[in-house]
Amino acid sequence: MSKRVVVALGGNAILQRGQRGTAAEQMENVRMTAEQVVRMIDAGYEVILTHGNGPQVGTILIQNELGARQVPAMPMDVCGAESQGFIGYLFCQALANCFLSRGVLKSSPVCVVTQVEVDAEDPAFLNPTKPVGPFFTEDEARRRMGERNETWIEDAGRGWRRVVPSPDPKQIVEKEAVTALVEKGYVVIASGGGGIPVVKGKDGGLSGIEAVIDKDLAAERLAHDVNADILLILTDVPNVLINYRQSSEKALGQVKSGDLEKFREEGHFRAGSMGPKVEATLRFVKNGGSRAVIARLDEALEALEGTRGTQVVR
Repeated sequence: MSKRVVVALGGNAILQRGQRGTAAEQMENVRMTAEQVVRMIDAGYEVILTHGNGPQVGTILIQNELGARQVPAMPMDVCGAESQGFIGYLFCQALANCFLSRGVLKSSPVCVVTQVEVDAEDPAFLNPTKPVGPFFTEDEARRRMGERNETWIEDAGRGWRRVVPSPDPKQIVEKEAVTALVEKGYVVIASGGGGIPVVKGKDGGLSGIEAVIDKDLAAERLAHDVNADILLILTDVPNVLINYRQSSEKALGQVKSGDLEKFREEGHFRAGSMGPKVEATLRFVKNGGSRAVIARLDEALEALEGTRGTQVVR
């Protein structure tokens, strides 16, 4: 029986540092990523893909700002859905072309635009921390704070930027559809950018909310909800490090979840960098997953087979 793996792709899978973000650049990056994914499928794994969308949704927000005098600007949940659609399209096309070039159509790729339920009472809504969209002057930021009740902060001397809440993911709304598609043999791209944050009303209905869910935590929730065996988080570094940039720096290979939790409590992992990835692996193993891995994109298959990356076990 093949093992089911949720593969969480980092930003380098779609856009490389220093690139402008043209469609051609992103398609070429996705094409190279698709080759790594097909290696996993060829090895017998059931693959579900999820990905980041930070630069892409940021571009959409800028386009909304610039076009607002001509057409109505869309709220963040709609912008997130737009980014899921176009990134999903790139991956579906790249994967299908990769299968075609090999002469064997083992699987069909499909994108599911995914909603992720969050709790309207999550404490994160009282403390927005996630920067989104373009930079503005202080005067413009303060005007928007007054007119729109938004939260803006000064960002490292680069200007003022809006910040939104980053609530914890509670449930993948389309989990049953994703599971059914995987069991039918499809390669599913889901929960892109952490998913579209939605809250449940008193009548049980869902509505979008202005927020950004951490993509790695959402990947763990997706892996849990579709009964994955392995959570594989791919990034641009080969291992998790402790004592980062110190003389005692050490790369972690196989590590027990209890030991990794101690390292986290000691402050080894930054909140805006490796912290969420480590938290996602700990949650997955604690929630019953057999193994979680953090590894480099070009070592994806080797990481799945246990010879590369940081292997988190119970």
